[in-house]
Amino acid sequence: MPASLTLPPCPFLPEPRPGLDWRTLHAHRGAARGPEFYFSCLEYGHALWRQGFAARALLCLDRAFGADLTGEEPILAEHPLPYAAMAWLIGATPPDVFLGNPRVHFQHYADRMNEPRRDQRRWRAWACWALARAVRPDLPGDPKHRVVEPNLGTISAGLREHGHVGECEGWQRVLAGLTPRV
Repeated sequence: MPASLTLPPCPFLPEPRPGLDWRTLHAHRGAARGPEFYFSCLEYGHALWRQGFAARALLCLDRAFGADLTGEEPILAEHPLPYAAMAWLIGATPPDVFLGNPRVHFQHYADRMNEPRRDQRRWRAWACWALARAVRPDLPGDPKHRVVEPNLGTISAGLREHGHVGECEGWQRVLAGLTPRV
């Protein structure tokens, strides 16, 4: 992608401030990974996306899902967990922009999750895996990775048990509104 070309803004992410770079997230090293970290991940992810770094933007959203939030933080009212943003970025990535294979990424990520909040983050990864499958049904899974892929009901149960109040329903609304990219 030419350096002068930028991708369109994602309607589900905050508009990034000019000049964001790797230091945006690095500033949170050793600090609590709460609301400020969460917003930084969303904002920097959007900046990366706008610059044409789709795969790196998805990784920033992964990190946002890992923020230590209770579900009661005011930031979530304005910027809910980025399920809609994740699906939008996967579907809107132009063919000439590197995205990798989000289906395989989330399959591996969910199966190899570590602490903290392992179960919560694992079910969020499976939820994103389901979004990737819905938006990009052309993307293959990893046949060499032996893992039981959960169905939507199992993912819903995992989000209800380990996610925030209402998180499962929010994810289900995003999933129900998706149109596969052809």
